[in-house]
Amino acid sequence: MTDEQVLVDQSPPPSAPDPNPNPLIHPRRVSFEHGLLPIQKLAFTDPIQTLAPIKQKLADAASNNRVGSDAIAEALQISGDHARLVLETLGSVLHSEGDPLVRAKPEEVDSVGADLRDLVLFLYVQSYKKMMPRTHKDSAAVADVWPSTSAFDGYLSALSPIQANIRLSFAWWFERHALSCMYLRIWLVRSNSRRFMPSQADDEAHQLSYLQKHLANIISLLGEPVEGEGEESLVISMEAFEHLGFLVQFGDKGSDVSPLSQATPFFANSDPDMPAVPVPASQALDWLPQNIASALESITEGISGKENGPSNTSDQDDAMSDACTAPNKVAPSGRGPCLIEGVSKTSLVKQASDLRGRSVKVVNCHDSVIYLLAPLRYATVHGCSDTTIILGAVGKALRVEHCERVHVIAASKRVCIANCRECVFFLGVNQRPLIVGDNHKLQVAPYNTYYSHLGEHMSEVGLESTINKWDKPLALGAVDPHDSLSHPAGVADAQAESAACVDPDQFVNFLIPNWFSGEDTGLTKDNPFPLPDPYMAAQQRNLKNLDETRRSLRETPLEENRKKELSSALHVYFKDWLYASGNIRQLYCLQGD
Repeated sequence: MTDEQVLVDQSPPPSAPDPNPNPLIHPRRVSFEHGLLPIQKLAFTDPIQTLAPIKQKLADAASNNRVGSDAIAEALQISGDHARLVLETLGSVLHSEGDPLVRAKPEEVDSVGADLRDLVLFLYVQSYKKMMPRTHKDSAAVADVWPSTSAFDGYLSALSPIQANIRLSFAWWFERHALSCMYLRIWLVRSNSRRFMPSQADDEAHQLSYLQKHLANIISLLGEPVEGEGEESLVISMEAFEHLGFLVQFGDKGSDVSPLSQATPFFANSDPDMPAVPVPASQALDWLPQNIASALESITEGISGKENGPSNTSDQDDAMSDACTAPNKVAPSGRGPCLIEGVSKTSLVKQASDLRGRSVKVVNCHDSVIYLLAPLRYATVHGCSDTTIILGAVGKALRVEHCERVHVIAASKRVCIANCRECVFFLGVNQRPLIVGDNHKLQVAPYNTYYSHLGEHMSEVGLESTINKWDKPLALGAVDPHDSLSHPAGVADAQAESAACVDPDQFVNFLIPNWFSGEDTGLTKDNPFPLPDPYMAAQQRNLKNLDETRRSLRETPLEENRKKELSSALHVYFKDWLYASGNIRQLYCLQGD
């Protein structure tokens, strides 16, 4: 039994949980995890004071309550490219699959635009986890609020992204967010047991706390004043209330949840054939905070029950927590993404039957090869090193953060790379790859693989094989080279580093083994993304050189003992290359073919 092994998971997908008659409110995590942009003009210090006049400008320019990229650029005073990026990002995290922006073809995005209410909510949450530029660079000017010398000085700047992220997680969360004592205690306990990676429960509690704090402002932006009674008296329509689904939801099955308004006492019994009567905004401001408080209490009780031993309290994070206690374990979850954590020195395979239509997080995996050959909605890769990760087809967004020496092979509509070092990305991507934060020595290359069902999976999630913007990375935001803190949202002084293109002569195809040859096979027989001419020419040259080398070896007259020596030398060099490149794991995988 070697320390290298291939884990092929052929277990049936997890069954759906029993419906909860009294579901709790949950934040829509994708809005916070995939919907933040490091554009400085979106970092509002006072969102309500800034957004109210911007909303009016957008409303004046709106057509049928929708706003295109030109109006967004004008109202926010940003470039056309950044306005397009706002629309693309918003479209990737919208809660309504039927929205025209979600269904728009790439050439239609600018003109289709966004619903004004969704856009305002999107702009508001840009304040989540934002770090504003410091007004003083002189240490003497801030000595009264931060010590001029610190145990961290000259130390953290030398750390890798993963190390700095681990050591500074507590400092960053505590400094930038006024968390309650209750939540801070939860986070500390979780940090000690989860290698400083916040769990699903931690994230939900933090996002709910943010919404609880800003709910009055958010409702005021969605509400409308009563005619003749001024701004003091606001009402909110059922249609406007539904747009809060961008931020929160009830139920346990993501996009399958009921309309948000049907969970309320004031809209639930409305006649579907008649427009619902708007209700005072105060009713929403009474009802929503109560539900958020109940959800926060439930999260706290669940975590406390696990800290104190066995409990009957159901913890929504059980499956994910269990994955941390056993190495190389994949945690299915009734709600939320499938978590793949702690995979080390292993090849792991997940099929479409395990992950179809779901989201996935790959966390803290090292020295491995991970195959996720499925149609996915969202994917996150966090804190991995020396690992190759192959993602089938990601229909919404892929985020890769705090990784070192990782190779990511992905077909995705959208890719965001944050705080990574010495990583290579082989991409089939319909939108420009977004690079934010503190990155070093990144490389991008065309998509370089296929498997039999890839075309089917791409069609299922809406990816276009004729559009590949792998070579047009967009570096956004900035980092202060003198600041040892990582900037998740990337607003500071020095422009973020972009990515270089892999040299065509160094480009190679990646072979995915066919473990399931006895099963029904798909129709994909080749890379669905056409290779650019320089990469195709390099491949043809390499094949020609290989043929010439083979012919030369065949035609060179050698004595039998010299042939054996040559064969032995070639095997030694090949073995050395397999280990040095990490491709030895590919060989183990191929043994299962």
